[in-house]
Amino acid sequence: MIKAVIDVGTNSIKFCLAESERRDGSFTVLKDANNIAKLGEGLRESGLISPDALERNALAAAGFVKEAREAGADDIHIVGTMALRTAKNTDAFKRRVNELTGLDIRVIPGEEEAQLSYIAVMSGIHGAAEANLVSFDTGGGSTEFVFGEAGVMKRKFSLNIGGIRITEDYLSETPVPAERLAEARACVRKELSDGGVTPGAEFLVGMGGNVTSIASVKHRMKIYDPDVIQGSKLTLSDIRGQIADYASKTLDERRNIVGLQPKRADVILAGACIVEAAMELCGVEELTVSDRGLRHGLLYKLFKA
Repeated sequence: MIKAVIDVGTNSIKFCLAESERRDGSFTVLKDANNIAKLGEGLRESGLISPDALERNALAAAGFVKEAREAGADDIHIVGTMALRTAKNTDAFKRRVNELTGLDIRVIPGEEEAQLSYIAVMSGIHGAAEANLVSFDTGGGSTEFVFGEAGVMKRKFSLNIGGIRITEDYLSETPVPAERLAEARACVRKELSDGGVTPGAEFLVGMGGNVTSIASVKHRMKIYDPDVIQGSKLTLSDIRGQIADYASKTLDERRNIVGLQPKRADVILAGACIVEAAMELCGVEELTVSDRGLRHGLLYKLFKA
């Protein structure tokens, strides 16, 4: 049995194709890919997905659907997150994807997004199910947090803060002036604190494209290897070092950093600021990286059903 999940996010579309013959939720990943198609480009100013972004992302989603069908997938799910929760013309995007694929997009609420990310952590990180754990998934448009104890969710919430807005508001000029970087850090910390991020984590797990990119840069990966990233560690010192490095560079210089996808060069500094604030507010010096995310959590549920 082969299933596929396509996760349409604010900054990127992620695609996971998996196979399983069991009913315990376990599966083998056949392909895991992403396309940084920037659905949320300009969304905050207009409240609308621009015509170019709409078509670009619809075609990207359709390409993944075609690939899944050619691989023999018998169950394909397309889900949307923050950008599609907020855009005034989400229905137009959904119609275009349906025209191209014959499939409907399900826009999921922030709390479900957090829950699926938590499932991905529980099923993929050794020791996560036994710990007092905080997991967070930071993307282009939102950041989801789950606080759990011994595998039981106690709190979950989604905050409307992601790499795109912080970049647009504070970090678009490169190299980034020191005062703008300080303002961005203060804004991120306040929004996470006001949103409910509190100390007490024994085990902090970070996921999402920004977190895995930071880990990839740390390991200087010319070719991304999920097996190296999954379960690897990032320290607060690592994060602060990368923040200083990204802030000191022009956009073109960032694009040449080994381990960083060039299309993520514009938002990576904002993403690193969110990771830094999450670690500081949770009171930890180190986090564990999960290469798995929402798409893997949804696949776990689908294969277990």
